[in-house]
Amino acid sequence: MDREKLISFLGKDWTDVQSIVSASLHSDIPLLKSANDSILSHPGKQLRPLLALLISRVCNGGSVSQDALLFAAASELLHNATLLHDDVTDESATRRGLPTLWAVFGASPAVLVGDFWLSKAVELVIRSESRDKVVGYFSSTMSDLAEGEMLQLEKSQDGTTSEEDYYRIIRCKTASLFRASIVSAAVASGASREQLSAAESYALSLGMAFQIKDDIMDYCGMDEMGKPGGVDIRERKITLPLLGAIRACPEREEEIRGKISAVREHPEYCDEIREFVFANSGLEYAASCLQDFIGKAESALDCFENSPEKDYLVQIARYNALRTI
Repeated sequence: MDREKLISFLGKDWTDVQSIVSASLHSDIPLLKSANDSILSHPGKQLRPLLALLISRVCNGGSVSQDALLFAAASELLHNATLLHDDVTDESATRRGLPTLWAVFGASPAVLVGDFWLSKAVELVIRSESRDKVVGYFSSTMSDLAEGEMLQLEKSQDGTTSEEDYYRIIRCKTASLFRASIVSAAVASGASREQLSAAESYALSLGMAFQIKDDIMDYCGMDEMGKPGGVDIRERKITLPLLGAIRACPEREEEIRGKISAVREHPEYCDEIREFVFANSGLEYAASCLQDFIGKAESALDCFENSPEKDYLVQIARYNALRTI
């Protein structure tokens, strides 16, 4: 998928979202302004606002409603707020190939900047005309994010993550925000009940696929941004590739779970666990599940009429099988 071509295709709608984000973050406090500018200068994929604009056009005859612009911007603000908080929780020194705010300024400023971005996301939702119809999507996402983090933290401490736990975690931590950004834009664009159901199915399936792909890449060394592999193991996170390997070799389950629980005291276990995943087709299992979710996302779009926007939504779903960042 050619991201720059997509941004060019979206044209003024895309620049309007960027303007809303920038205006929302205005502050005369130098430290806060510096932190905001640093984040905005390295924005990442910005996938959620891209999806919000595309679904708005699909549901609204090729145009984007004003509220959909607000929700696209709000989804990006909320996403970055969660990343800032995640970096503090995980003590991550780099993101997008650069030092994190946590690494540069410390935990307190990073949390406060994250809170600022979160509050600005809420402001955009509240000021929209569709707020009563969509506020539930955003509020449930914020509770999902907290619950997903807490469940992952709990399971990483005792090494008991099951496949059911894993899917609940990634639905809360990743798919839920895809749902809020896409469905809110569809609501703001006059989507029918059938279209709303399709948009929600697409969003959840795409979000699950997106996170599974991230978890696969964590076992495959550095990505194109220079992000090192093996982070999940070091953080004692049991993700789908490892669960797939355990499924294929259940006689070693107790041993492997014990090693991932003790990996901080025994960092040499990292290589052993990765080798276990490779030797027992863990990546292949995760890739098969990934394809299932990609297929579900693509099928969910069947109710929409053919258009360039729909084609881009299909391309984005399929891109999860190929991306390296």
